[in-house]
Amino acid sequence: MNEFWQQFIQNIQQTTWPEIVAVVTGIASVWFSRSENILVYPVGLINTLLYIYLSFINHLFGEAAVNLYYSIMSIYGWVLWSKKDRNQHRLVVITGSSGKEWLQHIGFFSFFYITIFLSLSYLKRTFTPGAIPWADAFASATAFTGMWLMAKKKVESWYWWIATNIASIPLFYVKHLAMTSVYYAILLVMAVFGLLEWSKRKVRA
Repeated sequence: MNEFWQQFIQNIQQTTWPEIVAVVTGIASVWFSRSENILVYPVGLINTLLYIYLSFINHLFGEAAVNLYYSIMSIYGWVLWSKKDRNQHRLVVITGSSGKEWLQHIGFFSFFYITIFLSLSYLKRTFTPGAIPWADAFASATAFTGMWLMAKKKVESWYWWIATNIASIPLFYVKHLAMTSVYYAILLVMAVFGLLEWSKRKVRA
């Protein structure tokens, strides 16, 4: 336990300013998403672009690809959330998913899990030595699904985010990004509250 704590403190002390800013903007982005505030996307873009940079300099190309996807989906979500009708009512509102939609979610997740797992397993030999294929694939595929569903304002997006955060806490710690590991622990708590908040909003909608 003492060795674990010392390693954790050492990793925290090595945290760079870009990682700190990325963590802060990431937390702010989730806070905005919880309250259905469109600032989730511009603030989130700062977070994802910084993590693309951090992933590249740490040779974590899988994470770089994930954050590139986040950046693209942030623009997509920003456009979607901005749409209003003639009476200035939002066109996209918080809703739950039907059984058929749940099957689509699982299919979406499965496609990306298999694709990412196979890709990282192959690339690990030369380009991504720091990859942990099964864990990286799970964290990435759940995040891809959560991001897609959040753009559509589906309550179930939070379930996928909770899974992403649980997987990412130990994953980033073993990659010596302790601050990011703490960040995902904070996001896990916020995701639970986000789920509760959106569940209430769905009922009112």
